[in-house]
Amino acid sequence: MKYKEYGPWLQEQLGTKVQKISVNAGFTCPNRDGTVGYGGCTFCNNQTFNPAYCQPTKSITQQLEEGKQFFSRKYPHMKYLAYFQAYTNTYGQLEHLKELYEEALKVPDVVGLVIGTRPDCMPPILLNYLTELNKRTFLIIEYGIESANEETLLRINRGHTYALSAQIVRQTAARDIRVGAHIILGFPWESREELMRQADEIAHLPLTTLKLHQLQIIRGTTLAEEYQQHPWPLPTAEEYIRLVLEYISHLPSTLVFERFVSQSPPKYVIAPQWGLKNYEFSNLIKKINENNNII
Repeated sequence: MKYKEYGPWLQEQLGTKVQKISVNAGFTCPNRDGTVGYGGCTFCNNQTFNPAYCQPTKSITQQLEEGKQFFSRKYPHMKYLAYFQAYTNTYGQLEHLKELYEEALKVPDVVGLVIGTRPDCMPPILLNYLTELNKRTFLIIEYGIESANEETLLRINRGHTYALSAQIVRQTAARDIRVGAHIILGFPWESREELMRQADEIAHLPLTTLKLHQLQIIRGTTLAEEYQQHPWPLPTAEEYIRLVLEYISHLPSTLVFERFVSQSPPKYVIAPQWGLKNYEFSNLIKKINENNNII
């Protein structure tokens, strides 16, 4: 089995090299503002994935233009996807959401949108609009599933069930919208056998893309407090790679893998500290798989 890689797939879809530019539209999450809970997910510190230009005090246009300036120095002919990344990017009134998305699409060289959200923040009226939007631009809706284990979702204060995730993924894909998902591997109470059971669950979802990443202990999070009080063993990079390869072996070959590891700024990371960049990690995955014929 040879897995599909995100970059070449994007280029195939759009006929040109494409770079995602993160934007922060000033959203929050329903498990932060009291709608379904407070405090957010126990593992989450949004500062770890917001570039310097990505500030909600700036307009969507300004953030995208600054992102373009950053990338265009090296890749002057690049096209871009506006990536609504921080917090829950469908958590708002429909008219406001439409203004944000449409503003992004008016920025020169922006050829589509990637919208990160939660499965409990996709009302039918918004899905109707996104169905129309998908007919006139490239669109991926990326859902934070995180785990297919209902107990885990409770323990991390996620505020929704896996059953709902599966339902909304299917409803979105039924509109011919590309659907991405995000899964975390490494919660200490989830055994290897349990993760493979979850992989079999995920394999039945009509996903286009998938992001996997290791559980990171990030400063300023509830999970970091739990870890510092009662540390648990964390995998080495090679152990994690072998876990990823076994997990992938349960998934369909049509799935496009965007990444296998998260790379938060070192100043935020308590553990694990592997010191590997994303491309180095991807190369290690290929090398270990070739040497061991895992997938």
